[in-house]
Amino acid sequence: MSTYQSDGPRVTSELSPCGSHLTIRVYGAFNFNLHQDFLESYSGLSQPPSHLSIDLAHTTHMDSAALGMLLLLCDHCFDATTEPASESVSLLNANEHVATILQVSNFDQLFDIR
Repeated sequence: MSTYQSDGPRVTSELSPCGSHLTIRVYGAFNFNLHQDFLESYSGLSQPPSHLSIDLAHTTHMDSAALGMLLLLCDHCFDATTEPASESVSLLNANEHVATILQVSNFDQLFDIR
């Protein structure tokens, strides 16, 4: 696992070779300031992936804008005819602070949080 450099990108994404799995990593505070970078991490895909992983290992804080961005990501990649987000989107490696924000916001009912 790489170490985050404060002068590096705050959002990175990696698409699996077959294109079915997208991993997005967020570094530092996940807030409105990252909305453009977060949008760009998935909006240019020709086909939406069947599974998304949002790696929050290096995320120090989330605000309501970040929660909204996660919902918009699901809207972009999945429609009502596909699997529910809880089966298609995993929020991974959140620290205790971020995990509490997700739980208080009931995101544990919307997403697979590990």
